[in-house]
Amino acid sequence: MPELPDITVYVEALQRRLAGARLERVRLTSPFLLRTAEPPIGAVNGRAVTQVRRLGKRVVLGLEGEYWLVLHLMIAGRLHWFDQGRKLPAKRPLALFEFDRGTLSLTEAGSKRRASLHLLQGQDALARHHRAGLEPLQATSAEFAVALRSENHTVKRALTDPRLFSGIGNAYSDEILHSARLSPVALTSRLSDAELDRLHAATRATLELWTERLRRRAGTEFPEGVTAFREGMAVHGRYGKACPVCGTDVQRIRYASNETNYCPRCQTDGRILADRSLSRLLKDDWPRTIEELEEER
Repeated sequence: MPELPDITVYVEALQRRLAGARLERVRLTSPFLLRTAEPPIGAVNGRAVTQVRRLGKRVVLGLEGEYWLVLHLMIAGRLHWFDQGRKLPAKRPLALFEFDRGTLSLTEAGSKRRASLHLLQGQDALARHHRAGLEPLQATSAEFAVALRSENHTVKRALTDPRLFSGIGNAYSDEILHSARLSPVALTSRLSDAELDRLHAATRATLELWTERLRRRAGTEFPEGVTAFREGMAVHGRYGKACPVCGTDVQRIRYASNETNYCPRCQTDGRILADRSLSRLLKDDWPRTIEELEEER
């Protein structure tokens, strides 16, 4: 799922292309994309763009009359830009947003339709749509600590909870926790003040680092190849590969369709965290430490 760095770069690319542009027409090819009935989608035709902004993990297009197109890409949704005169791909997208200077295309890989589009009118409607998580790049260390301690969860779950923090998902939370040298299953109520300060600093540094990297990669082009698995990540998507800090094999905790990646030496004092599926299979044979894991190999 595109997260804060990816969405930020999408928004910046759209701001450069859509400042003062007029939306001529929205063409929907999937009946599952639009999640609102009122106002009707045709109400935005012919309206000028007033702003483009990020709202959590959503891209928001503001239009004249306080209309808001809110795009949530979910896991597999992606945006593509086509300048006027450039041929559109033969594969049918979920939606086309036709502007007087080009076309924005929304596609979604796979057969599951999770991406969504909401059309809202008025600031109040937009505010109700937002889960109001803290903006991690704007929060002070004290504000960050208050949000993290507001509920007692694992630190991984807290970082990815949109009611607590805006824009952080599975990928960058792995990177943040590795940078902070914290276990993903550490409970927020048990983190010391020093650990919270370290986590706050790691959150800012990680999100700023990756936002700047993605900006440089895109340059003046529209960002393509958006993915949760980036070359240069320390642990996310790197199960079995060497941690860039200590060389220990990256481990994982699998659940549903996601997994958490971590370095046992850097983050968990050498302990291998129980993976639900393998723990049930191996039971007492589950390795508890790096040493036991290496012995089994």
